[in-house]
Amino acid sequence: MSAPPTTLGHMGWFSDFKAKRAAKAALQAQATSQALWQADIAALDKLIAVFTAVSKGEDAVANTLMQKSGERTIWSGPAVFHEAGRTPTRYAGGSTGVSIPIAGGIRFRVGAMQGQAIPGIELKMDKDQGIVMLTTKRVIFTGPLKSTQWDFDNILMISTTPDESDYFISVSNRQKTSGIRFDPVTGHEFNRFLGSAFAAHESGIEEVLKELATLKNTAILAKPQDSISR
Repeated sequence: MSAPPTTLGHMGWFSDFKAKRAAKAALQAQATSQALWQADIAALDKLIAVFTAVSKGEDAVANTLMQKSGERTIWSGPAVFHEAGRTPTRYAGGSTGVSIPIAGGIRFRVGAMQGQAIPGIELKMDKDQGIVMLTTKRVIFTGPLKSTQWDFDNILMISTTPDESDYFISVSNRQKTSGIRFDPVTGHEFNRFLGSAFAAHESGIEEVLKELATLKNTAILAKPQDSISR
């Protein structure tokens, strides 16, 4: 009859299990780091290709826009257009009058309202779904119901959500704040192109290309090392 496993044997098995789990977690972390690095390099390559084409007077995106002098398109993607709005005003208090049955148990009250008027809550309201085009001079939204644009020269502020999917744009020639919403992956890419487009508008395309080349060289030097043996 064999002896039962000793406590030391149990501890050895548990230590081995923890070591394997730690090694697996390290491999997963390394794979994630490599994937993020590759995504950054791919994004920089795409930005460099686009702005190189634009520097030659070419559009990076086929379009039928009535373009301004020297304007070139650099990016496009699907998005939802939204605008600041308010819910309807409501009244707190009672009412006087007659309740009239309409149908199916629905009743319509007529008569004078009594109480305090409470303004509607300001909120974001989706207006249309369509395509966003980013150029060297503006952001443009076109949809079946709504078309609008935000010229770089009129933009006062742009804010976005932490996942870079939703953008709120304030401009000097409009009272209402409006904006656009993407899926997170598209929004992340839009963010990179928008920042580069603003930089090109302010400092010139050649300066942006130099900066992108520097960023790529820095990224290459920062490539995660495959230091974990499998």
